[in-house]
Amino acid sequence: MGASESRSGTTAALFDVDGTLVDSNYLHVDAWQRAFAEVGHDIDAWRVHRAIGLDSQLLLDTLLGDAAAEVGDRAKELHKQYYLDLRPRMRPLAGARDLIRELHRRGVQVVLATSAPEDELSVLREVLDIDSCIAHTTSSGDVEQAKPDPDVVKTALERSSTSPDTAVMVGDAVWDAKAAAEAGVQFIGLLSGGISRGELAEAGAKEVYDDAQTLLDGLESSALASLFGP
Repeated sequence: MGASESRSGTTAALFDVDGTLVDSNYLHVDAWQRAFAEVGHDIDAWRVHRAIGLDSQLLLDTLLGDAAAEVGDRAKELHKQYYLDLRPRMRPLAGARDLIRELHRRGVQVVLATSAPEDELSVLREVLDIDSCIAHTTSSGDVEQAKPDPDVVKTALERSSTSPDTAVMVGDAVWDAKAAAEAGVQFIGLLSGGISRGELAEAGAKEVYDDAQTLLDGLESSALASLFGP
């Protein structure tokens, strides 16, 4: 894994990464648009954005329809190439590092609960530059299907030796909320990925904050506070 363990604890904060900790959702949109155009399909940016965070095959099926069988694999390869080329534009979202540091300081295991491929996850971790505070990670190689399937969340629970009632998930997408709900884990939604407060709440978010910074500012009254020891 390559990340240092946090204090041994029995609670965990599970974090999506794209759009939650790293300002990369709209870079994904750009990369997917370019990839789709190159395989002969012009997809409006708003439609791509609505699908960000979905399992990649579901994203392809949703946006390309029947054409996904013919050009989906090539589009996926191109997306990865274009997305990784955008590394210089990736940056942590406001408060992301400080929130992770504070949770680590309080003895909560921080788990990056993502289905990003390993090469993308490696770049995202470089951008965050806070591996010493991250206890565990998941990636696409750990699950058969990504969000909204709950496998990512369940794997994160297993890695951190926690149960649904001793973990809280934080994410920015409806798919994060649905995956957490399916796994029985409380979910906090962030607006930093571009999805509305109402949609996140309707999908199951117990609380919704603007971003990691506002969650940190309200940490003591948030659902994350339930993870703190005496």
